[in-house]
Amino acid sequence: MPEKNLPGVAGKVAETYPDIWNAYAALGAACAESGPLDAKTRRLVKLALAIGAASEGATHSHARRAADDGVNAAEMKQVALLAIPTLGFPRAVAALTWIEDITEKP
Repeated sequence: MPEKNLPGVAGKVAETYPDIWNAYAALGAACAESGPLDAKTRRLVKLALAIGAASEGATHSHARRAADDGVNAAEMKQVALLAIPTLGFPRAVAALTWIEDITEKP
């Protein structure tokens, strides 16, 4: 069943192609359950991967989901700062702003 709260294009894809969305969601669940990482660690890793991919949309999504799961803004911002030596200062600063788009909403 498609997720009803997906923003933008992802929600439209889930609605238009529910079989593909369901398979994609099942793959995500299987990956999450495949090892010993706890839920909070998985959220921070996914945020880091989104930052590494330079995906503003994915960073927003993973920051939003992390916040919903109780990860605080300081923890998410540290993930962005950890990107500095590997990805560079500009990418880390961009990631900080994307995280702040979510964590500093009025």
